[in-house]
Amino acid sequence: MTKLAFVFPGQGSQHVGMGRDFHDASRAARAIWEEADQVLGFSLRRLCFEGPAEVLQQTAYAQPALLTASIACHRVLLAHGIEAEMYAGHSLGEYSALVAAGALPFADALSLVRRRGELMEEAYPKGQGGMTAILGLDRTFVDELCTLAGGVVEVANYNCPRQVVISGEQKALEAARQLALKMGARRVIPLDVSGPFHSSLMAPAARALAPSLEALEPCAPSGDVYSSVNGKVASANEIKDILAAQLTNPVRWEETIEAMLVHGAEAFVEVGPGKVLGGLIRRIAKDTAIYSAAEPRGLEKLVASKKGDIVR
Repeated sequence: MTKLAFVFPGQGSQHVGMGRDFHDASRAARAIWEEADQVLGFSLRRLCFEGPAEVLQQTAYAQPALLTASIACHRVLLAHGIEAEMYAGHSLGEYSALVAAGALPFADALSLVRRRGELMEEAYPKGQGGMTAILGLDRTFVDELCTLAGGVVEVANYNCPRQVVISGEQKALEAARQLALKMGARRVIPLDVSGPFHSSLMAPAARALAPSLEALEPCAPSGDVYSSVNGKVASANEIKDILAAQLTNPVRWEETIEAMLVHGAEAFVEVGPGKVLGGLIRRIAKDTAIYSAAEPRGLEKLVASKKGDIVR
């Protein structure tokens, strides 16, 4: 049987209308959205399905919204008998992976990511820090330009070959941008985010989130959960430390996918909104089977693949 891996998107994949098709068609998905509304005390469904987009884009709302949409999608997969042996999530998506693998209850993770999003918004003055994607440079050059730029600028995401995201102070980001272009970067793109995520500037958020993380009681995952903090399988005893480290450390997505491939992953399913992760995985391993479960059409293709033993 083909070894199946579920991967879960992080912030940036949210959009108005996400999850509505599954909500309307699946009792299992609808139950997750109903639980989210109860836990949060407001209608997350209304925000996700109707907007406004400018509110959904805010970190404090985007994070619980993405977790809920991803887990609702996962419940639909389970209802169709589609299960995985391996899990990973890109930054915030790691919470979704842990919930899907049974390591964290959905309600606990939802409350935690709501708090996480609030703290990340508050950690650094708005407009004074940000993130920039650098395309077309090897990671070693990006590491070097971060040391040369001056000020605080650090690698935030090693996404795939020749796609690296940096994070830091605006002045340092501008200096890094100029250096990247001189070094031959194909494109340098400022990202529409509210702060310098995955950098040392998020240390205040990490400290403030620590008591909530300490209160968690993780269970042993039902499959292997690969952490994008270090690209390794996380045990139940390591989960709290990994979630704390997430805020100030880079997302090592390329290393995470490579590790999953080494350990036998033969097909990946992007569980949740968007197709960002599928695109990154394609650049890491172009011949690997990749499915999107963001909407019913993608689910239909995945269900049909049972005939080829994609699903165990």
